[in-house]
Amino acid sequence: MGAERKKNVSKIQTTYVEQQEYAEIASARKRKLLLRRLSLFLVFASFLSYLMISSYISQTTKLEAKVAQKKKLDHQLSELKKQQDILKEDIIKLNDDDYVGKLARKEYFFSEKNEIIFNIPEGKKEK
Repeated sequence: MGAERKKNVSKIQTTYVEQQEYAEIASARKRKLLLRRLSLFLVFASFLSYLMISSYISQTTKLEAKVAQKKKLDHQLSELKKQQDILKEDIIKLNDDDYVGKLARKEYFFSEKNEIIFNIPEGKKEK
């Protein structure tokens, strides 16, 4: 029975009711525009966050590679400085005639007058 009855209800046509209907329509439009703006802002903020995070990760990776390269080059530099010091010492030694004479006798088996050179092979030293 309740489903069969139709209620005949009419709206009151006053300015107050019309103002309230317009206010509801305007409020619905404002909510719809606000949701659109917020969703657009969310998309923009997400895109900007993605760009910033990906940039940060790539910069971090590059920085780690540069730090590793710097460490490797620092090690090479210290090795080259050691080699340079050794070469400077060799230059000083090669300016000494006695050292050059000893080196020539040792490496090239040159001898002075009345000097006999014995070549002793270097092997395992016995205890």
